[in-house]
Amino acid sequence: MFDVGATAARSTILAVDDARRLWTLFEPLHAVTYFAPEARDAADAAGLRGFWMGYVAQRAAPLGAVGPDAVWACFHGFHRDRITRALPDAWGFADPAACLAARLDGVDRALRRLLADVPGGPEGPHVAEAATLAGAAADAADTAGRVLAAANQALPRPAEAHLALWQATTTLREHRGDGHAAVLVAHGIGPVSAHRLKTAAGESDGLQTSRRLGDEVWASAGEGLLARGWLDTHGGLTDAGRDAREAVERDTDRAAAGPWRALGGTGTDRLAELLAPLVDAVAGAIPFPNPIGLPRP
Repeated sequence: MFDVGATAARSTILAVDDARRLWTLFEPLHAVTYFAPEARDAADAAGLRGFWMGYVAQRAAPLGAVGPDAVWACFHGFHRDRITRALPDAWGFADPAACLAARLDGVDRALRRLLADVPGGPEGPHVAEAATLAGAAADAADTAGRVLAAANQALPRPAEAHLALWQATTTLREHRGDGHAAVLVAHGIGPVSAHRLKTAAGESDGLQTSRRLGDEVWASAGEGLLARGWLDTHGGLTDAGRDAREAVERDTDRAAAGPWRALGGTGTDRLAELLAPLVDAVAGAIPFPNPIGLPRP
């Protein structure tokens, strides 16, 4: 295994910048589980019904058979109705263990196809080195107060390199996501308001449609942001809104910097170098725009 202590700790400023840079690289690898046809087939075979039930149940599965209220709170970025349409019904079709097996099976088949042409293939030395470095970063992630990150960090690490890499990226993205939710709460920004700000900033299109947020709910969130002086009457960001959005993103990066401080500059830069061609290989499996608001690499 990679020795975190063998490299000098990344400075705080650089680690904050690394948090954003590495997120743009590990998030697309994780997102294969939502969009690759193999992943959808595995979810369907497990008995889950439709994209959103598969998304909610497989993402929540590391927590066990929890109810919709707890999952809505953990996910944060959803209208409550989206979660209650999936849970608890999903657990009657596939229990959490079956959901975890299905998501790993789908990712296994998807990455074997998508990474077939990278140097050495999905289990070659290139992917294995990336898995080792990403695994070290994921192991170093402080999960206190980060429920989804902790649940994924506690899962067994798969033996296959491509699956070990995927599991590490999943822990890292949930670590960042948990921190992002905490930052939004601290800034008094609710789930739909967060999507309105993201849309107004031009970072993602179609979130209202893809997350099936009704016009009334969408308009209500906009009215709240207008009252705070963050949106103008046309739904665009004001200067104050832009400052608020930038503060949220920077605080999120700060909260996500720990794994990269621990991994150190050499390890972090090497991981970024290794991930770049892997992101290129999987990018075609992800639609843009998409329901999770992932920007183009």
